[in-house]
Amino acid sequence: MGILEKIADIEKEMARTQKNKATEYHLGLLKAKLAKLRQALMEGDAKSGAGKGEGFDVVKSGDARIALIGFPSVGKSTLLSTVTHTESATASYEFTTLTCIPGVIQYNGAEIQLLDLPGIIEGAAQGKGRGRQVIAVARTADMVLMMLDATKGEKQREILEEELESVGIRLNRRKPDIYFKPKKTGGINITSTVPMTRCSEKMIQLILHEYKMFNAQVLFRDDYTSEDFIDVVVGRRVYMPCLYVYNKIDQVSIEEVDRLARLPNSVVIRHVEKKKYLFIYLFYIIIYLQLQYEIKY
Repeated sequence: MGILEKIADIEKEMARTQKNKATEYHLGLLKAKLAKLRQALMEGDAKSGAGKGEGFDVVKSGDARIALIGFPSVGKSTLLSTVTHTESATASYEFTTLTCIPGVIQYNGAEIQLLDLPGIIEGAAQGKGRGRQVIAVARTADMVLMMLDATKGEKQREILEEELESVGIRLNRRKPDIYFKPKKTGGINITSTVPMTRCSEKMIQLILHEYKMFNAQVLFRDDYTSEDFIDVVVGRRVYMPCLYVYNKIDQVSIEEVDRLARLPNSVVIRHVEKKKYLFIYLFYIIIYLQLQYEIKY
């Protein structure tokens, strides 16, 4: 059985397992196994070169890099062509962009590299479409700008978040303040500076045993979950800000526009080809970047 089949089996088992106290440790172990398999898949791609591809090897330049991510035909290429001096193919059909197309935004002496990436689809993390190449480039960005179709509600957002989460990209989250150091002897020593209500010492030990670690120093400086601890153990996680941009708001009701606009880290726009909206849109991007760098993700 291959890695993808093992991942699918674990995901099915997690989906049919009820969440309660009796299944807490079982689910924790499944999450640890799933993270380990996904990491093995990513490492296998890195060795074989599956995460690379012609047209995706773009040199990072400027003061910041923004990755445009979204489903096909949501307006990414139109945005790039309008706010930069780069032409990116646009059409009424899907998958007009097949490679990574870079552009540069000039703002008050700063240069921001904007990458128009091919539209990704559900299952991208497992290699559907050109998903692995797109995600590999996204990991090198300082920020993700996720373009969404307002007529689809939050469905697209949920799918894309899940795809990025599965390959170690954490959006709008800080790196867990957990000290973890494997040792050669001494067993597992667990301490915390706050009460641990979301991840027990037993869970920590089970997770470490799954990774064949039996001697380690662990210090929780906040109340984190088992998923947070798994991220620290696995490593190679990327934490970055994400701005959610809902396009085509002229095709939904004013009540839906208001609801989407009030979601965290979200803005709504209408027809990115209209310059007066694009300047407002660009302003949101710049301010959001400035705020996130002040927070120091």
